[in-house]
Amino acid sequence: GCILDGKLYPFGEIARTDNCFRCSCSQDAMRCCSLFHTPVGYDKDKCKVVFNKKSCNYDVVQKSDPSKECFVSSRV
Repeated sequence: GCILDGKLYPFGEIARTDNCFRCSCSQDAMRCCSLFHTPVGYDKDKCKVVFNKKSCNYDVVQKSDPSKECFVSSRV
């Protein structure tokens, strides 16, 4: 298998790792890509970015009230 962040994964396709990556594990290498996109278009003065491990995505919430989401115009 392959080891990623101290955890052993079996050969083949891994749909989702503990750290929110999709990977392919072979005898030669382990190739991974993220399941999340980083928000870039939002009000940085009023809002902050918080990683949501359950949904494997970044939430953008108000600094003054984190229970309220902010509008995000673009992600990369």
